[in-house]
Amino acid sequence: MFYELRKINLQDQDLAYIDSPKNQKPPLLSKPIISVIIPVFEEGKILPKTLSNYQVDLLWKFNAELIISDGGSTDNTVEIAKLFSDKIVLHNSKRKQTIAEGRNRGAEIALGDVLVFLNGDTIPHDVEKFFEYVFNWAKSDSKEVALAVKVKSFPEEEIWKDKIFYFLHNNYVRFLNFIGLGMGRGECQIIRKEAFWKVGGYNPEIIAGEDFDLYRRLAKIGKIKFVDEIWVYESPRRFRKYGYLRTILKWILNGIYVMLYGRSYSNDWEPVR
Repeated sequence: MFYELRKINLQDQDLAYIDSPKNQKPPLLSKPIISVIIPVFEEGKILPKTLSNYQVDLLWKFNAELIISDGGSTDNTVEIAKLFSDKIVLHNSKRKQTIAEGRNRGAEIALGDVLVFLNGDTIPHDVEKFFEYVFNWAKSDSKEVALAVKVKSFPEEEIWKDKIFYFLHNNYVRFLNFIGLGMGRGECQIIRKEAFWKVGGYNPEIIAGEDFDLYRRLAKIGKIKFVDEIWVYESPRRFRKYGYLRTILKWILNGIYVMLYGRSYSNDWEPVR
């Protein structure tokens, strides 16, 4: 398999782009409708479980491309990504990249009309149904600029605390969109590309709370729909390491700082692997 390495932007020496066509995937008949963008950093342990859900036939059926935006991993993350993805963006600088910047880098090379941002530990429930819903929404005349979906813990890892938290938080996200404030967890954000760039994409300076910040700005130019028909699973690993109280407190502080000052409360967001 051949991987062509070239610069995305000749002015930015921190970035490289790998075009990694799968040998078994024929070229799409037209440009992609959906661009799935997954920012990753040192995700070698969980990435095979995640990416194996995006089978070639499924992506082909719904005219989708899979883009991995790597934040400078030193493990086998990139090698795993080459086995599954269509394109890979590499961050080659020692400077630490924010997840917002990683998502933007993926969006810069996306060809789809709709951008689907997922995290490295996030998997849609019923992947085919997920893509079918997004595909139909992308092709519709709907005026919504973005979708927000429910997030749940992986069933095999779920405990009673998870059930309570996710129930409350999903309804909190639903309420914020109902009143027009705008909210969608970064684990899965589905956005029309035109609207994404109209508001300037993610703020790359925001370390944590970039997902809330983006949806707040999107809500000012159009409607965000909270969807019940599809949802995603995530690893509860951060809650297991830091607990719900500490994690939620940081979320709240970051949200307040984003609303009031346009920046994060946190100076760093430690990866949990």
